[in-house]
Amino acid sequence: MTYISTKTYNNLGSVAYRQWKADGHCNLMHGYSMSFHFEFETDDLDARDWVMDFGGLRPLKAKLEDWFDHTLLVAKDDPEKELLVSLGEKGIAKIVEVEQTSCEGIAAYLYEYINTIFLKEYGEQHRIWCSKVEVREKESNMAMKIGHRSDHEFE
Repeated sequence: MTYISTKTYNNLGSVAYRQWKADGHCNLMHGYSMSFHFEFETDDLDARDWVMDFGGLRPLKAKLEDWFDHTLLVAKDDPEKELLVSLGEKGIAKIVEVEQTSCEGIAAYLYEYINTIFLKEYGEQHRIWCSKVEVREKESNMAMKIGHRSDHEFE
């Protein structure tokens, strides 16, 4: 039997970025107050009969705030990366470099981070799997990454 628990962080903080590859106005700097939704699954509940101790997710929330609250996300392949990074060097922006600035890219990054780093540090990488990460820019825009331990993605 598989058990699932969820954790949602709504409107975590303001983050700015641009989709430099977009043909329309999304290639301009713009921002959102992002929300995140996570699903954790296991076949074996812990000694308290829980999938996940929600209090144990405080370090994850702190990471999310560090990465996505009052930050400027810069894609590593943005042709204006040097200019954008210089805003951080001048102390007028907090720069966070990411592979992709899309919700899809952020969801994929968080999915991998949680399953390969966070759950290992938490001491539960063998019992728990993060099976779904949703990244929402606003009420009407959301992308997700879904996977299962049986996919053996990170082996």
